[in-house]
Amino acid sequence: MAAPSAPLALTLGEPAGIGPDITLAAWHRRAEFGLPAFYTVSDAEFLAKRARRLQLPVPVSRVEPQAAAAAFANALPVVPLGIDVTAQAGRPDAGSGPAAIASIRHAVADVVTGRAAGLVTNPVAKSVLYDSGFPAPGHTEYLAQLAQQATGKPTRTVMMLWSPELAVVPVTIHLPLRDVPSRLSTELIVDTGRIVARDLAARFGIARPRLAVAGLNPHAGEAGALGEEDRTVVAPAVERLRAEGIDARGPLPADVMFHAAARSSYDVALCMYHDQALIPIKTLAFADAVNVTLGLPFVRTSPDHGTAFDIAGTGKADPSSLVAALRLAARLAAAAPAPASHR
Repeated sequence: MAAPSAPLALTLGEPAGIGPDITLAAWHRRAEFGLPAFYTVSDAEFLAKRARRLQLPVPVSRVEPQAAAAAFANALPVVPLGIDVTAQAGRPDAGSGPAAIASIRHAVADVVTGRAAGLVTNPVAKSVLYDSGFPAPGHTEYLAQLAQQATGKPTRTVMMLWSPELAVVPVTIHLPLRDVPSRLSTELIVDTGRIVARDLAARFGIARPRLAVAGLNPHAGEAGALGEEDRTVVAPAVERLRAEGIDARGPLPADVMFHAAARSSYDVALCMYHDQALIPIKTLAFADAVNVTLGLPFVRTSPDHGTAFDIAGTGKADPSSLVAALRLAARLAAAAPAPASHR
């Protein structure tokens, strides 16, 4: 794995959750995992207290981003957040949301200006963010807003869950199942497929990505007997993608897309709704799946799990997904062009 030209920026996430725990654990086992250099935008004293609670011998070093790589071998580099973090493990407080938001903003600014090679985000609790006046529906949408502010260009993002075994993209994401058919459109599938094909080529080095497009209904609609959407919405999208030179096929029956022989025939599965995508990847790769945001002008990955308030501060949190996110971010950053504002 080629090393990126600058360290990775890791956000604080929800401070009362397991983000601090897995950050400390990942650095502590950095040699075992062969981790790339990273720094976290956080409160050094807060992290030191959490390390003591977890009984992890992790020294922390307050640094600026340009000094993080040199410090990484001997201490966890912490770029000061400028906010005292006071949340206790498992107990968010009034400062949790502002601290998490400030860390995201700081880390994005570092990536956009080239001080960091890529962005890795720790899990946040949206309910806590909303209480602090969070100006977006979710984490990814906020990153898109920040990217648009930095570049002046509209940003359309796509969520991909990636693992060595399987990569999946939900075309619709956090919607009640009853709303999926009305929100799904040929244009949405085509836009998603374009972004996926472009980023798999540019960042993952796949010259001609193969997209397997799932049907919405059982048996991909059974020629209309089990629903018309696959004939009227999904199939036209596949045809348009193919007309643009993208290797797409479908609509395919989702129940036969995820066994080993089927997975070997494509690079990513485009699924029509959340669980159709996330159930197979969380079954196959629960510990090491990575959330990758495509469509941004910079690399962003994230662990594929939440804040886990119930085990924060107990030492039970598994850092495997964060480790995978850091390793993948380094790989993608080494292959990606610099952000437009830094060229």
